[in-house]
Amino acid sequence: MRRAAVDLEPRAAASAREAPPFRPTSLGDGVLWGTLGMVLFSMSLPATRLAVAGFDPVFITAARAAIAGLLSAAVLAAGRSPRPARRHWRGLLIVAAGVIVGYPLFTTIALQQVPAVHGAIVTGLLPAATAVAGVLLARERPSIGFWLAAAAGLVAVLIFSTLQGTGGISTADVWLLLAVVACAAGYAAGGVLSREMGGLWVIGWALVLCLPLSVPVALFQWNGTAALAAGLPAWAGVLYLAVFSQYFGFVAWYRGLASGGVARVGQLKLAQPVLSMVWAALLLGEAVTASAVAAAAAVLACVVMTQRAR
Repeated sequence: MRRAAVDLEPRAAASAREAPPFRPTSLGDGVLWGTLGMVLFSMSLPATRLAVAGFDPVFITAARAAIAGLLSAAVLAAGRSPRPARRHWRGLLIVAAGVIVGYPLFTTIALQQVPAVHGAIVTGLLPAATAVAGVLLARERPSIGFWLAAAAGLVAVLIFSTLQGTGGISTADVWLLLAVVACAAGYAAGGVLSREMGGLWVIGWALVLCLPLSVPVALFQWNGTAALAAGLPAWAGVLYLAVFSQYFGFVAWYRGLASGGVARVGQLKLAQPVLSMVWAALLLGEAVTASAVAAAAAVLACVVMTQRAR
């Protein structure tokens, strides 16, 4: 795991005997961009529920990656982005596997079986997983106060899951937990790369890297009759996932991670389940109970504490 961290660091740090711990360059800027990314991501689960009503999970995953990849290719060409250095490709592969293939596919499979509110509860574990990945991949060293606040947020999410969930671990929960692990690794690797490349280029090159896979799979999975019968809401879900969840959300999110640190900015994700449930209630008519409101207050309080911890 230490080797992975070294491979993802800048060349100067990689050549040193031991890279120094990461120090955030601008926490305020990181929180601003991270919040924008989190808000865009908060619509992902409701959009996925709309999409699975008309399309297969494999098609949704491939289509969102293909559309976002073609958009990225155009932006990279217009911006005359240089090719990533050799040391960057390992990190880009982790990003691609984690947030372009793993997380979208696993959550899409899970949301065929459970509502978006349930998905938001389980994926609320993502901030804690991101913090661990930040320590392992990005050599970050958060304070004790940070870990206590993050642990409090995790406890709030677990209590929420117990009160609102199915009362046990289902197959859908397993898929969602796998999605959390994949996404955390992709976030941490992307946050490290963004310090050198910038968030726009990190997600752009990762998406372009996936084009030889995403385009053929999307075309192979295409079913014209099913596409016509899918309906406007399902198509709207796919397009949102491609343009905002898979592209613009990551541009903002990776810039936030690079500026404020993977562990600290990653804790903004604690607020995402709350927003996801709001969107699920407004767009899908899913129920949000009194316990959800109480958990929302606890989660938001933990977000504030993690941002103040030094």
